Amino acid sequence: MEEQQRHQYGGQAIIEGVMIRGRDRAAVAVRNPAGEICVRALAVPGWSTGRLRRIPYIRGMVIFGETLVVGMKALSMSASLSLEDAEDDDAGPISNTAIVAMLVVAMGLGIGIFFLAPFFASKLFENAGLNGFLSNLVEGLLRLGAFVTYIWLVSRVSDIERVLAYHGAEHKAVHAQEAGHDMTVESVKKFPTAHPRCGTAFLLTVMLMAVIVFIFVPRDPLWLVVGSRILLVPFIAAAAYEFIRYAGRHGDSLTIRILISPSILLQEMTTREPKDDQIEVAIEALNHVVKIDQGFPVADHNVPASPIWAQSPKGSQEAGD
Repeated sequence: MEEQQRHQYGGQAIIEGVMIRGRDRAAVAVRNPAGEICVRALAVPGWSTGRLRRIPYIRGMVIFGETLVVGMKALSMSASLSLEDAEDDDAGPISNTAIVAMLVVAMGLGIGIFFLAPFFASKLFENAGLNGFLSNLVEGLLRLGAFVTYIWLVSRVSDIERVLAYHGAEHKAVHAQEAGHDMTVESVKKFPTAHPRCGTAFLLTVMLMAVIVFIFVPRDPLWLVVGSRILLVPFIAAAAYEFIRYAGRHGDSLTIRILISPSILLQEMTTREPKDDQIEVAIEALNHVVKIDQGFPVADHNVPASPIWAQSPKGSQEAGD
């Protein structure tokens, strides 16, 4: 998410690491089994860095698409870097064809589960006598319920705990950078794990806006309803992005704080308090992409294992202590 005068950084948690998106590049930092932090630059699609990125509402769709593509590539890279027996950290990169196929499947499942399924479930209430307005309202509540339940179920998976902690580390690092604080572990760890520009906030905003939009869509004929639940999703997502973008720049407003409070609360499920060694990784990713943006000639590199990692439970285990 960008600003002409000052860029607003954002990213995502990946396998044993963090990805941060800069102006024209992204940076990936992953902790390998030896404790080193592998820092790599990641190219972003050319179609997402041009004029379309500066046009309100259009940019929301562009950035959403870019986030999916870059996020998939970052996950693929982190899987390779975090493997104990990986001799080539660029081995087996995910192909563009595979990315497109996975995104199509993921988008299809998302629309089917969170947009079409709640509509067909709400038909039960419509058939029981509810009018169109109330049936659409029930549909929206079912959609919100399905989304929150999905987030809760994912957050309960034990294997994803470390990913959620890296998510919190990413938010802390971005908070510190935006506040102009030193990018040290002690400084960064003081910030909260929730952030108003989080992807969780974006998705929840999409769901809430969908409730409002679909309330006014007639429930007959069937093709109109189904078509609206598919074709209007990108436009709702674009509007949600504009709101998240605005909220990120006006966080001091009481009204904005009230409006974003549900997404901040929801991030209690999607983030965890990170360990110091995880914060180290987030700092490396952010520092790397900031240097790239500032024009410094930085290269991909590995940061040697630090005392913080060696003293962490995972580091002690890897070291055989």
